[in-house]
Parts: sequence; structure tokens; C-alpha cells
Amino acid sequence: MAETAASPTQSSAEQNLSARVSPARQLAEAFTAGSLAGTVELSELPFLTMVGLRADAGSETAQRLAAATGGLPAASGAVATTGDTSVLWLGPSEFLVVAPTEAHESLGGDLIPALREALGNDAGQVVDLSANRTTFELVGPRVRAVLEKGCSLDLHPRVFKTGTAFSTEIANIPAILWKTGEDSFRIFPRASFAEFLGRWLLDAMREYASPEVP
Repeated sequence: MAETAASPTQSSAEQNLSARVSPARQLAEAFTAGSLAGTVELSELPFLTMVGLRADAGSETAQRLAAATGGLPAASGAVATTGDTSVLWLGPSEFLVVAPTEAHESLGGDLIPALREALGNDAGQVVDLSANRTTFELVGPRVRAVLEKGCSLDLHPRVFKTGTAFSTEIANIPAILWKTGEDSFRIFPRASFAEFLGRWLLDAMREYASPEVP
């Protein structure tokens, strides 16, 4: 039986990326069909680099990790962003780093090795969580109405401000909800819940994104 060989011009990073399958890939066409530009749009942003950090606040370890990421948020809901890397506050000593796909070490990125070096042998954790979650992006003036159907957080802009993120449940699915703009959210469900939550979001969008039938 013939074997399929990688192209001699294809780098190992490209091979690694091409072999990946996103948790919600099977919903890509449904996301496109169920979205309406200018009202509400849903898409998956697959393969973002995610790293879980644990370090005691104010410790030398936390300071070194902060230097490696550009800063650690200091309060509930806070997000520290430097360039294209963001760090979300999950707890007093727990954080989630979110960076572009190419930051992953399997694609030649140095973010995770730099964080491991910053941690050293001290107490704390640096854990690659890139395959643990996927990312949904919900955009448009109806996003708040969609999310309010299944999220108990107060999503009013006076309370849930742009640039903040909280752990919550959406349709009884644990997720991290990050408000990235006035009318945009990123949702981080675990990979095993991605299809269920993706289908729930499509259903919740239906009254806003589907053309009216006479």
C-alpha cells in the first residue's frame, strides 16, 4: 500500500498544523449559514495557543511569569494584554494565557518554553492547554441577547465591561467568557463540549440571524 509522504517543501510546523482537527470543524458550514452580517455572526477560532499558569500573587515566580507574558492581571475579571498575547484572571493564583496559533512550540513558537524557564523549579504550574479548549467568536449587535438566553452573568455593559473575562456557564456548559469589544465576545469551552455549545449558540441565534419567512 502506498504511503502518503509530506511534500519536501512542507516544514514540520506546517505538517503539525495540517494534521490538527478543530473540535467544531463539523459545524463550520452551519456557523456560516446561521450567521447574518451586521446582526450576529458565529465562528470558531481554532488552535489558539493557551497556557495555564499558577503562581502565588506577588511572589518572585509570579513576577518572572509576568515578565514573560507582559503582565499578569491582578483582579477578578481582569485581562492583561501585551501585543497579541493576553492573560485572563481565573483566580487569585490562576491565569490563562491566550496567544496566536503560531506561538505554540510545535510550530516553532517560544512562548511556552519561555514560561517554563520563568517558572524554573519553583512552586507553580505552566501547563499547555491548547488542545483542552477551543474558541468561539460571537460578533454583532445581538450577541448580548443571544448569550442572555443561557448565561446567568449580568451582561449589561455597565457591569460586564469590554476587556474583562469571567468563568461561567452557558447552556449549563462550563466556559470562559471574554468580552473583547462592544459587540464581540470570545467563548472558551472545553473541546469535549464544543459541538454541543456550538449547536446551542446556533439555535439561540436563529431568531436574529435567520431571514424572515413570509
